[in-house]
Amino acid sequence: MSGSDEPAGLARQMREKAQQLAEAAERASDPHERERLEKKSRTIRDRSEQQSAMEAGDIYPEK
Repeated sequence: MSGSDEPAGLARQMREKAQQLAEAAERASDPHERERLEKKSRTIRDRSEQQSAMEAGDIYPEK
């Protein structure tokens, strides 16, 4: 993977992980575990969206 492909790959991996966690949350029978997995999924999905926006040049991290 070239240097320019790495951020796109990272964002894709994060989205996939978020989807896996969301699916695990749907299968969880314990309400606390379900909530924990949903929260983790949302956090990762938010980070992947931020990563995608940075790739597109829409936002820049603060220094």
